[in-house]
Amino acid sequence: MRHPKPETNLRRALRGPAAACLAFSCLWIGATPAAQAASACSALRIVVPFPAAGPADLLARTLAQGLHQRRGMTVVVDNKPGANGNIGIDAVRRAAGDGCTLLVAPAGNLTINPTLFPALSYNVERDFLPVSLLASSPNVLAVHPSVRASSVQELVALARRAKPPLGYASPGVGSGLHLAGELFRQQTGIALLHVPYKGTTQALNDVVGGQVPILFGTLPTLAPFIRSGALRALAVTQATRSPAASAIPSLAEQGVRGIEVSSWYALLVPRATPAPVVQALYADVREVFGGKAVREELARQGMEPVASTPDALATRIRQETASWAELIRARGIKAE
Repeated sequence: MRHPKPETNLRRALRGPAAACLAFSCLWIGATPAAQAASACSALRIVVPFPAAGPADLLARTLAQGLHQRRGMTVVVDNKPGANGNIGIDAVRRAAGDGCTLLVAPAGNLTINPTLFPALSYNVERDFLPVSLLASSPNVLAVHPSVRASSVQELVALARRAKPPLGYASPGVGSGLHLAGELFRQQTGIALLHVPYKGTTQALNDVVGGQVPILFGTLPTLAPFIRSGALRALAVTQATRSPAASAIPSLAEQGVRGIEVSSWYALLVPRATPAPVVQALYADVREVFGGKAVREELARQGMEPVASTPDALATRIRQETASWAELIRARGIKAE
């Protein structure tokens, strides 16, 4: 049986409306007065600390297209992968705080890595200003079809009887999906064997192939495999169902509470960026991600557009950093 390749839905999206912002050479018209007053940049650069075709890249290109239409200037997406995203983030840390260089980063780099990698070259609170959340995607607890469990309760009962413990795959030690599994183990009291991989593709391939029975993954990545029957979705790892996957029950409604783990992506700028520039960018995000076409396109990719205020994003980063630090230390998790 042939299975779809991981993240083909994202690649497909990049051939659609978002592909128009791979490069920009047109001048904009109709730039807002706030944007004109806040930034004297001749061009904007959005740094993504990961390769093209992932969720962060898709969101950056969606934002770039919207900024291009609103501000009348060239906007370039600059993919700077390496060192688990730390190379690209450090590049923005060293950039001038003039509003010309922006960062689109996933939650893990902002809230998990500071504890997992104590020698990071950047400090999120010291070196950056939050602008806004861009989008959130539910994480999904899924199993291979051979697993005799159609609900979380059945999986927990199966895991209690299993010897040796059932394994669950993740993209790597300390990833958000690894920690989602650790929270699940903690809240249910079951024994599971963590099987880390070097990336989502390898983990997904082995679960689809039946080598590992359980996987925590993001909805955009798992959706085509769930639709094809290659994986069975048991729950989204949060308290309520997600509008992006309303047919999948939540952990809480199946009796597992205290877990709120989603994959989210945020826009930040260097710390020295003036407040008017931050507010103008927030207004841009609110308009771009509030548009019907963008909301519908992201929903097709399993993502929910979210425009939060800079203060709300700062609070979320601070709270999640503290909670992940507590879990990482309690479980003795060390980066590989």
